[in-house]
Amino acid sequence: MNEKADKTGKAIYNIEPSVYELIDIGVNLTHASFAPDLQDVIDRAHKANVRHMVLTGSDMEESRSALDLAKQNPDWFTSTAGIHPHYASQYNQEAHAQLKTLIGEHEVRAVGETGLDYFRDISPRDQQQRSFIAHLELAIEYAKPLFLHQRNAHDDFLAILREHRQSVGKVVVHCFTDSRDALHDYLQLDCYIGITGWICDERRGADLLESVVDIPLNRLMLETDAPYLLPRTIQPKPKTRRNEPCTLPEVLRTIAIARGESEAEIARATTKTAEDFFTLERAP
Repeated sequence: MNEKADKTGKAIYNIEPSVYELIDIGVNLTHASFAPDLQDVIDRAHKANVRHMVLTGSDMEESRSALDLAKQNPDWFTSTAGIHPHYASQYNQEAHAQLKTLIGEHEVRAVGETGLDYFRDISPRDQQQRSFIAHLELAIEYAKPLFLHQRNAHDDFLAILREHRQSVGKVVVHCFTDSRDALHDYLQLDCYIGITGWICDERRGADLLESVVDIPLNRLMLETDAPYLLPRTIQPKPKTRRNEPCTLPEVLRTIAIARGESEAEIARATTKTAEDFFTLERAP
């Protein structure tokens, strides 16, 4: 495999680049797995027509690194700042003060990743809830959107979000993987929904493949959550298990088939929605 072929994305993942400009609203580019070849990963994303990436801050270190990367190239990147519920036990007064400084930066366009995750309970649930509420209060204070995570914690998550919903602005439930009922709960709270390669998984994503039709087009956004959730619909299956932003066209294709809509229509709508949600410069 030569370098030129490698950088198209197709050689590694066998995916045709999108002919439509896409925005990946959730990418963990500061993850250690990207360190050896970060520029190649970025180049492959550009070749796939992913024109902008929102870099996820999942703890203090990654939030700072995501901001640094966004400052280096604001045309290609913006970021979020927050503490994932897995690391909620790290949320203390010092982290709160540091997070406020980060959220105040222009390149940080959303508060999070935050929420609740009872699937693994890496942090105690009461600490997750306190951290979640603190993030909600920061989003209110700084008038910035929320970038939320929920897994196996719908009831508590919904109750906390509902209590604060009238005070916070825009909200996206990122990497949505839950039930149709949960989806409608979030839509009733005027939330946006981020869809990843989970929908490309014929085992775990079957329910989402059916319920994605319920999402209003102006509430839908696309993401890879790379390096996680490599789309299983890629054929032949790549040798790597690491996901990259260049696979976003596969998420688009799968959603278009499931909804019975054109890729062009979904690409245009989701790109505009992401531009508005994260206050991004519109492409000429």
